[in-house]
This record gives sequence, C-alpha cells and structure tokens, in this order.
Amino acid sequence: MANEEKKNVVLIGGGIMSATLGALIKELEPSWNIKMFETLEAPALESSSPWNNAGTGHSALCELNYTPEDANGNVDITKAVNVNEKWQTSLQYWAHLVNSGQLKAPEKFIKKVPHLSYVEGKENVAFLKKRQELLKDHPLFEGMEFSSDKETLEQWMPLMMGGRESFDDIAATYIDKGTDVNFGELTKQLFDNLEEQGASLQYKHEVVDLKRIDDSKWEVQVKDLTTGRSEFHIADFVFIGAGGGSLPLLQKTKLPESKNIGGFPVSGLFLVCQDEEIVNQHEGKVYGKAKVGAPPMSVPHLDTRYIDGKKSLLFGPFAGFSPKFLKTGSYFDLIASVKPNNVFTMLASGAKEIPLTKYLISQLLLSDNDRIEELREFVPTAKKEDWDTIIAGQRVQVIKDTDKGKGTLMFGTETIVSEDGTVAALLGASPGASTSTDAMINVLKHSFKDSFEKWEAELKKMIPSYGKKLSDERDLYNVIDKEVREVLKIN
Repeated sequence: MANEEKKNVVLIGGGIMSATLGALIKELEPSWNIKMFETLEAPALESSSPWNNAGTGHSALCELNYTPEDANGNVDITKAVNVNEKWQTSLQYWAHLVNSGQLKAPEKFIKKVPHLSYVEGKENVAFLKKRQELLKDHPLFEGMEFSSDKETLEQWMPLMMGGRESFDDIAATYIDKGTDVNFGELTKQLFDNLEEQGASLQYKHEVVDLKRIDDSKWEVQVKDLTTGRSEFHIADFVFIGAGGGSLPLLQKTKLPESKNIGGFPVSGLFLVCQDEEIVNQHEGKVYGKAKVGAPPMSVPHLDTRYIDGKKSLLFGPFAGFSPKFLKTGSYFDLIASVKPNNVFTMLASGAKEIPLTKYLISQLLLSDNDRIEELREFVPTAKKEDWDTIIAGQRVQVIKDTDKGKGTLMFGTETIVSEDGTVAALLGASPGASTSTDAMINVLKHSFKDSFEKWEAELKKMIPSYGKKLSDERDLYNVIDKEVREVLKIN
C-alpha cells in the first residue's frame, strides 16, 4: 500500500492525538519516517494524563449536554448519536490494534464501568425521562434504564443515596455499556508500538519554530532541553498536537489558517477520594446537569477511575484561571498569543462572554469548604478529610470568527488543516481524546488527499464500520460490539 515517495512526518506533542495519528500512518505507510517531539520527559503528562481528564470515553451515554431540550420541551439526540458513532470508531480501532499485537494489554487502559445521568427537580426528571425514551431503543444506547424509585437508585448509586433526607423529584438513568479509559496508559502503549516499528520519539525536546522552506516542506526547529542545543528537521507534514501549546505553534507557521484565532485558557480542579471503604461504595460515572448560566465544561460528575491499578473517585470539575496554556507553561502564554490578526477577535469574545467571566470569578472564589458543599449535593455524607484537591489539566478554549459572529468561544475540539495539507493542528478541549481515531482519520483525509482513496480499503479492515452509520445497521452493530468488547475485555 506504500506510496513511491517516502515522506518525513513530524508529530509535535506526546499525547493521545499524536500517538493515534502516528499509529495510523505507520500502518498505512510503513516506510514513512516519523519523528515525535515532546517537551516533557515522558508521554501523556498533560491533557492525556489520567489525572487530567475524566476518562469517561465521552460516548454520550451519560453527558446530558449532548441532548439539548428546546423551549417546546423537545429533546434532540442528534449530537449524542454522532458522538457515540465516533466513539465506536475508537473502540474498533483499539480492538484491531489488540488483535494485530500492536496493543498488548487492553485491561490496563480500558475497563467496564456503568454510566449514569442524575437529576433533581420535576422539570429535570421529566427531561431525563424523555431523553431515555428516545435513546433506550436506539442501537447505540439500547438497554438504558430510567428510575426514580428509591430502592433502584440505592442499588445503582449507594454512596450518593446514603444519608439523603428526601427522594422526591430525583431520578437517574443507567447503562452498563460504559467504560473508564486511561488515556495515559493507552498513549504509552501506542508510542511503545511506534518505537518498535522504527519511529523516533524525542522527549525533553521543544519545538520552538516552524518555517516553510519551499512549497511543500517545513523546517522544524527543535531545542534539546538537556543540552540546550538546537536541531533542525525537514518535514513533508507537520501535526501540531501539543494541547494548549498548539495555538502558539500554529501561529508561528504564519499560514492563513492561523489568522483570526485566539485562545482562552481554563484550568480545572478535581476532588479525589482514595479511601477504599468509600471508593468501594461507588461504581460508575455519574453526570449531572450544568447549573443555569454555566458553560458545558462545568457539568458536575462523580467518576470511578482506575489509575495505575488503583480505584479512586473523582468529583468535579471546578474551574480555575491561569494565563498558562499548559500546566507546565508560562504565565505569559495568553499575552504572547495576542497578535495583530486576532486582537479584535479576542476583544469581541471578551465583550460577549461576560457570563463565562462571572462563572470563572465565582469558581475562583470557592473555598475548600465550598467545594465540599457542592460535592455533598452528590454525596450527602461526604467529609472534607476524605477528599483531596488536585489540579487537573489546562484547557485552551478556541476563540474564532464564525457565522455566529466575531470572537465566538468554541467549547469543543477544532481541527485545522492548511490548504496544501502540509500542516494540521488540533486546538481546543476535550472530549477530543475519546474521538481521537475519527479526528485523526479526518486529518489524514484532508492532509493527504491524493493518498487517502488508496488507504480506505485498509481503514475498512481496521474499522469494520468505516463508511457506514451503525445507527442505521443494528445487526452490524451488534456483531461488531460483541467482538470489540471481547477483544478489549469489557464484556
């Protein structure tokens, strides 16, 4: 399947996106030369770290913001279905890598954990019931249960129901197809496999500049942080998957696609419990509803996490603010990202996003006791001494000009590909990790238009549903789902 021309590929960033893209390219074009550069000393220490994300798999099984309700009370499941379709692509690809021996231990990065949605109040209970009615017979959501019954809720969520004074107007949905994903472990396994196949992985190497040297090639300047020396690498294709560091690097390309784009950094905090007696009373990822006026990223959730073989509970997220674009970044990151071509975009966003500013200020003013009080809305018996606060990853929300106006704040993941396909960049925040395979296939499709048609036969072998909608093919989904769950050991 290899093309006659061997290409030099540079991946910037040691996270799940670079690892996924590298794995796809290496299988489709084994002769291509792949180099990855990561500023830190190991892979998956920023956004892909299991401590810096919820590990939900964001399959839309429990995230209520994917099923909005309009003013007439109609619930739209379109986005939930689309997100789950992309999630299925990731599951199938991982199963393919396990079957082909490229991933060695699926049980280390994915486990079966039920997903639940939890609400309080008559209107929210009615919304949740309508949502469940629309999803329970859909192929991708089949088996989703609804209950407002005290005994059932105590069975599903014993830790959350304990000590609760009233069970009036509360309800939950439950589906056992959910998973907990350790994207850090998955990233490490993907990079281990890439290195075995000859890819060059350079840690403690920071990409400091990108310059076009002709119509189709780039000079990538890399600083060796151990020696302080600069290296120069020639690339036919550059992928910028550096999390919060992607925007400044994209700006260095001076491509038209890098103009009129800004970034707004938001940090996150989680409360963590590792007391076995408490942790063992809860098994599931339980998502609530964002409070009125709060952004989608603020949805409260109580998550069972399996990290390094140990079971923990995480509750949050609580938002914070830092001008850094990465946890390990600089306090000047935000200021340095403001350029003549995006200053008006940034200013327009500031004027429009006053509710977000108020929300962030309110979050910054929260004390440890305030956060525990919010936790008690989920776990009434929670004690402060049982929960620690950890700083999660930095997320840089994309600001750009859209048909909705100048300076629109985007809450999802944005993929940008140059017109000539030589540079691609991933900007924005989660749930990108969960849909990483679909996102990286789209990068390949738009970056290598001449080759992609030849690759599609191989992609269909890797991903049996490629080119189809599982939503429309229940029998196919049932066959694929059964096989994937057996291979990934999440039956």
